Amino acid sequence: MEPSLRPAPHSVKRWQLGGTDYDPQPSQTLFSTWTPLNHKSGNLQLFEERMKLVLHWFDLWTDRQRKHLLHSLLARCSGSQLRHCRDLLMETVPVTRVDFTAVLPRFLSLYVMSFLTPRDLCAAAQVSWHWRILAEQDCLWAGRCIRRGWFLPYAPGEKEFGAWKNHYVACFSTLDWLAPREVAEQYGTLNRPSPEEEEEEEERRKERRIRQMIRDRLQEEKRLSIRTRRAWGSYSKPGGDRGGRPGSGLTLRSWPSVSWTDLSPNLDREQERVQPSTSSDGPTRASGALSSFTYRPAPPHSAPHVHLPPPALLLLVSDRIPAYELLLSGVKAGVILVLYDHRGTLSALLAQAERAVSGQRARRLGLLAPGGTEEIHLLRGSSLSEKTLRTPDCRDFWEKLCGWVAPTDEGGGIDIFSPLAASASGVALIQTLSTLTGLEVRAPMGLATGSFQNILSEWSDSSVGAGLSDQQPASPPLQYVCEGVLQAWCSQAQWMEEVLVELRARLAPQLQRVSLQARGRALGRLLCEAICLEELFVSTDLSEALTEGLAALSRQQETRPLEFLASFLTRWREQKEKEESGDDFSLSSHRSEKGLDRARIPELPQTVFDWRGAVARELHHSEGVYLSRLGAVMKVYHEPLTAALNSNRAILSFADIHTVLSPVAQILELNRVFQADLRARLQQWGAEQCVGDVFLKLCSKLRVYTNYLNSYATAVRTIDKCRETKPPFRAFLNRSDRTLATHMLNLQELLLCPVWRMQEYVTLLQALTVHTHPGHPDHTHLSSALGTLLRFRGFIQKSKGNAERDRQMEETQQMIRGCPSLSEGNRQLIVTQDAALFRSPDEQIPDSLRIFEQVSDVGLFLFNDALVLTRRNVHHTLFTPAHRSTHTFLASVALCSLAVREITHSRYVSHAFVLEGPCRSWVCATNSGEEREHFLLVLRSAIDAALTEHQ
Repeated sequence: MEPSLRPAPHSVKRWQLGGTDYDPQPSQTLFSTWTPLNHKSGNLQLFEERMKLVLHWFDLWTDRQRKHLLHSLLARCSGSQLRHCRDLLMETVPVTRVDFTAVLPRFLSLYVMSFLTPRDLCAAAQVSWHWRILAEQDCLWAGRCIRRGWFLPYAPGEKEFGAWKNHYVACFSTLDWLAPREVAEQYGTLNRPSPEEEEEEEERRKERRIRQMIRDRLQEEKRLSIRTRRAWGSYSKPGGDRGGRPGSGLTLRSWPSVSWTDLSPNLDREQERVQPSTSSDGPTRASGALSSFTYRPAPPHSAPHVHLPPPALLLLVSDRIPAYELLLSGVKAGVILVLYDHRGTLSALLAQAERAVSGQRARRLGLLAPGGTEEIHLLRGSSLSEKTLRTPDCRDFWEKLCGWVAPTDEGGGIDIFSPLAASASGVALIQTLSTLTGLEVRAPMGLATGSFQNILSEWSDSSVGAGLSDQQPASPPLQYVCEGVLQAWCSQAQWMEEVLVELRARLAPQLQRVSLQARGRALGRLLCEAICLEELFVSTDLSEALTEGLAALSRQQETRPLEFLASFLTRWREQKEKEESGDDFSLSSHRSEKGLDRARIPELPQTVFDWRGAVARELHHSEGVYLSRLGAVMKVYHEPLTAALNSNRAILSFADIHTVLSPVAQILELNRVFQADLRARLQQWGAEQCVGDVFLKLCSKLRVYTNYLNSYATAVRTIDKCRETKPPFRAFLNRSDRTLATHMLNLQELLLCPVWRMQEYVTLLQALTVHTHPGHPDHTHLSSALGTLLRFRGFIQKSKGNAERDRQMEETQQMIRGCPSLSEGNRQLIVTQDAALFRSPDEQIPDSLRIFEQVSDVGLFLFNDALVLTRRNVHHTLFTPAHRSTHTFLASVALCSLAVREITHSRYVSHAFVLEGPCRSWVCATNSGEEREHFLLVLRSAIDAALTEHQ
């Protein structure tokens, strides 16, 4: 008979009563309900038996019963037991697919979905209700609509769902899509003009040629008539006038003095048709406009000569010239000055010059605009070079402008205040311009270094491209500007521009500091480069006293500098006597390396001017100044910081010192070798001496300069960070910056010296190449080195452009409140314009009859791919005339979908235009017509460029 599996109640009671002292027999443990706690083998045997029994029951149960048992067991388990079950389940049934929206937080799920395209978001919304709620959030669709200029015409409610998505779908579904053939049929192609346009352009060219022929013929006839015409009053015959009043007494003396420039063009044309007729018994009469006048004969000795005033000089000055106000104060009398806006166009500049000339003829034309050795930045976006001179607009501009200049045989010509004669491309530009205008063109030869020092150097003449003259040409700038003013401006123009820029940015609070910096830099240049105080045979104490006195004078606002300097030296002497009583001044017998080099380098005879030698000596002299500044970085900054680090009183860490100053040490070592090689060549200078191989040796190691430029931004940021976070380093910079040892420069300005030196290398090497004959053995090496340095200069300019673009974008981002991120791709700011925003109550009325009312002031920020509109608010400061403007983001429109049209001037609005986006339009107006023309010209050019790039 099968034993019963149900335990007996008395056995349980006995175990409970007996406790652990009850020891049952082994034969009675089979299928027992009690568990021996102290007997391990028995406990294990009972556990295995009971587990087999439970598993046998589990196999016999249904699925529902099994789940109920598992739920009951898991409810009784502790935390560690539940984690163990979880691990077993993960090993037994691994997770292969999971819904990330159910696992990740909500903001992470939205961030993942933000990378999907609109089509993918619409597909994701069809997965489930949870996915649809996430995929239709406004934060995913608002940015896409705003970037395309699609704005909601209303404010969504708090519980409204999917408003921006529905707006995106509605705007996208209403877009007009045209095939390429339909676009060409409707709008035409961008590459080939239509036949009607070609015919109109051909007719314009014919009209221009005919007008030019008529002007040339009239000018030639006018010259011939002036040369052959006799003076007024010379058509006389003794005996009185026949046909006039005999006793009128009208002579040339009774007429007021009249100059040729006072006569109108109509009177000139009438005088050309005057045909004087003389007879033996009749008076001389004039026909035409002067037929009503009869002249009395005058005695031969009393006939005065008509003195024509000398033609004036015409000087065009760009407002981009630094500190041009100082230059304008020294313009000589008889010079017609035209200060033009660099943001204008060639036609506007031509009209401004025409108004200034007022029909007169200029003897010479001067042009002072930013530029280099290869091109001139005449206007923003319009530079003058050999390639751009061949364009129709530029050729027409120079032909019309030079038509007001006297011909070459009468002393006429063009003076360009840029060192074009220092490079081959600049010489080609001079020759092309001279051929086009028929005038003599002169430019500086670029034999000096500095900001605008080339203007004061030797100038070329019209034969600079064909051959060089042995005599030094005269300096044309002194014909336009006084010598003292010109020299002061050329030597300090760049510094004064830095002062003015800083002054405009920070205004009065920073005026004192910037003024001290400018005076300190001027003092440093005076003592270190002009006077060379180290080379003078004076005592060390005297040099130190003079230096400290002049430095103290530069920091004071003194009206009597001599008295201040005398009192300062007296106090200095008394202090020295107290500190060192009885010590005598010791004479300094040490001469600097620059003085020894000058003594060793032989001077060339003055009979024949050696242009190559002059450039080489300037190169060697400027190299010495450059090395002295780099040496100041190592001596004033690197050595004290390293010594403090080695003495366990570190001001900066080793990593910071290595980041900031180690690249300067490598450049200093490289350029010392370059200076030694250059000095050796100059000591044995001759007609066949070569320096091109020295430059090639330097160019082969330009990797040092490349590494320096790549780490320059990191070095400057490290200096700024350490200055803010480390007070000892801040105190160290306050003691070391702008002292005589650092040439009155700070550390950041000294780190810019390699960048400035590269531009000087290019300028001097171009001048050396121009003055080297193609058959010279040094010409090949010079050309190769020049090409390498030009490419490296392009790399520097590209780095500067990227840094300036990033800075401008960052400032614009901070200026506009609530603006989306502007740092996308290669976006860059082109122009900004202040305007007024208008609206009309009735849009159906034509623009010329429509009434407009101003809504607000707006700011237009034009980028290369979009136009951002902001609401501009002006806040005035109390009790002062100062004010400031704040900008709030209003809208943004992609240039590819933007159209612009002008509005005719009416009594309700002027200087207005309409910006038409895909879903909205804005009516804006500028303060003047010139501002509107300039902004619309730039805007249309940007739209054309964006459409070309988009296609």
